[in-house]
Amino acid sequence: MLVISQKEVVELLSMEGCIDAMEAVLADLATGQAMQSLRQMLPLAEGNLLGLMPGYLRRDGLAGAKLITISPGNHSRGLPSHQGVVTLFDASSGVIKAIMDGQKITAIRTAAVSAAATRHLARADAEVLAILGTGEQAASHLEAMLQVRELRQVRIWGRTPSKAAAWQAEMSSRFSVEITVCATVREAVAGADIICAVTAATEPVLLREWVKPGAHINAVGACRPTDRELDSELVAQSRLYVDSVESAAGESGDYLIPLAEGAIPQDHIVGEIGAVFSGQLTGRATDSEITLFKSLGLAVEDLAAAQYIYNKALRLQRGTEIAF
Repeated sequence: MLVISQKEVVELLSMEGCIDAMEAVLADLATGQAMQSLRQMLPLAEGNLLGLMPGYLRRDGLAGAKLITISPGNHSRGLPSHQGVVTLFDASSGVIKAIMDGQKITAIRTAAVSAAATRHLARADAEVLAILGTGEQAASHLEAMLQVRELRQVRIWGRTPSKAAAWQAEMSSRFSVEITVCATVREAVAGADIICAVTAATEPVLLREWVKPGAHINAVGACRPTDRELDSELVAQSRLYVDSVESAAGESGDYLIPLAEGAIPQDHIVGEIGAVFSGQLTGRATDSEITLFKSLGLAVEDLAAAQYIYNKALRLQRGTEIAF
């Protein structure tokens, strides 16, 4: 069994490679070549969660799971909110092939999926990006968006101005793009072509009246039926795609709350983003419509990222082999 550390995960999983891997595995999910079960979430103390996410990559003969904790209060402790491990098994023999850090896989693959969705749904001339939130996903989403669009300006908003300023300084040292700190969400998204909502919000922070026609939105932060980042009017007036219809119907407050309010019909979801990647479903229809991708995170995404890392580790002789 190969054990791959967090440092090695970061070194082996490039954003560019991960975007392509996410597009491929979600297309496989849409065509039945990848399978997964709905994640199981066990509530813990202080509003924390323990999650189990199993999946199967039929084409590659691999199965596995991510075991993850979600602790929203960790931001105040200086710790990441998502931590865990990903395991890979040979689907035929059941032999454990690898175990690796799941925190960085989650950070990178989540942004990579948003980037793949943006590549297919955002306007080709999109050049202004707004990021709502200043955590780990904000940084990875900036890196990912720069892979799929030529950005002229980036705007960042966070609840704590000092954190937003520190984020701006760090990202400006890493990327050659203009980054501006905004005092309000409204200021950040005014005229933005792409909006990435990666907050820990439980109530809407992004309203329809602030979003321009033709914008594309990646809604990433809220992952429970009671939590949402977007108001009902914005969801109702957007062309909505999801990573998994089953997951959205069971877990997404951004979909379930407007549905319960009667603001949207049950069939408001256009379809799964993987069906767009596979050519089974069309993406953006007009330059003026608002497109929305609601991301919850899927087991097959973790397994595809883990497979990419494992194969690269074998080629480069990385990781630590142990008897198990």
